Amino acid sequence: MPRYALKIEYHGKPFVGWQRQPKQKSVQGTIEAALSKLEPRIHNIVAAGRTDAGVHALAQVVHCDMAQIWNPFRLSEALNYHLRPNPIAVIGCNTVANNWHARFFATERQYQFRILMRRAPATHLDGLVWQIKNQLNIEAMRKGAQHLIGQHDFTTFRSSICQAESPIKTVDVINVSQVEGGHGQEVRFDVRARSFLHNQVRSFVGTLVRVGNGSMQPTDVKYALEACDRSACGQVSPPQGLYLANVIYPDDPFKSEQVQPKPHEV
Repeated sequence: MPRYALKIEYHGKPFVGWQRQPKQKSVQGTIEAALSKLEPRIHNIVAAGRTDAGVHALAQVVHCDMAQIWNPFRLSEALNYHLRPNPIAVIGCNTVANNWHARFFATERQYQFRILMRRAPATHLDGLVWQIKNQLNIEAMRKGAQHLIGQHDFTTFRSSICQAESPIKTVDVINVSQVEGGHGQEVRFDVRARSFLHNQVRSFVGTLVRVGNGSMQPTDVKYALEACDRSACGQVSPPQGLYLANVIYPDDPFKSEQVQPKPHEV
């Protein structure tokens, strides 16, 4: 069966998360239902990572197996047709080797978290950011974030329902930046690692926001990390500000452009 890599963008608000769940609307289940419109059977797609309810994706990557050979452009167009009106879009599609795996072949996952700092209610960004009414100390948050980079036991920043075998992970990058946009000032956290624990990024952000508002000092992040105690973590930030921004592979499965059919082939 030919295998295809799909790059997926979605708005997480209507979904219970990525993972398929009985009688609930998930991103995985919605895409599999669209695939069944193209080839009527049970489909099981595999993603580079799972996202929780309300979390968005700019570039989730999945693989799927099809019974027939599809032109990648036609496959993406057909899927987007059947995905409507759900807020999910296939923005990349390509053929890959039959043993290519969206999860196991990934070498880095990149997440972004967005905070909007303004007192007026968010309108256009409602559901897309975590809104905080007061200004945050960006430099203090940057200093606090430095304590989280590298290989550590991240028990403090791990959900109690996390299924990972070990709390030890290596975080490669945490960038904290301030962006001046048309809707107000934003703080953006860009976090990169090969893999993450459940709620790890949201736990990082919740703790760093406490540093930003003066409830914690930057060095307190180090003590919280070393405590290996969930109670030392700040509040877990809400899901709507979190985005799976990119997934990196040794060989980019989307590096060659999708070949669009000629007009007479459509």
